[in-house]
Amino acid sequence: MEQKLPLPPFTLETATQKVLMAQDAWNTKNPDKVSLAYTIDTEWRNRDLFINGRETVKEFLIAKWQKELDYKLKKELWAFTDNRIAVRFEYEWHDDKGQWYRSYGNENWEFDENGLMKKRFASINDLAIKESDRRL
Repeated sequence: MEQKLPLPPFTLETATQKVLMAQDAWNTKNPDKVSLAYTIDTEWRNRDLFINGRETVKEFLIAKWQKELDYKLKKELWAFTDNRIAVRFEYEWHDDKGQWYRSYGNENWEFDENGLMKKRFASINDLAIKESDRRL
């Protein structure tokens, strides 16, 4: 049986650990590694996309990191309870024309008993920035 520690119910310490683990995994830009944190039948809303299943998540991430070049992410715990965590985040990236962006927003996560994320709802905004305005 797949497990992804720490397991719910979360404490401040374990919720913070889960957020930092997600941040570190996403910063690898490795779709295979990142997708293993999600249930086989995970449900996502990412901006205007509705994504179902780990394999579809992997396909989404491949396309994401082909578009969002030099991606760097920072996540911060916002709130938690039992098997749910809310985070706020920002990440920076540039497109193939060299335009930099800061994307920021909130995510709501729900985990199964094995610590795998079964639901992820992300609201994200993009702001075009100058390379000299980068923070990450």
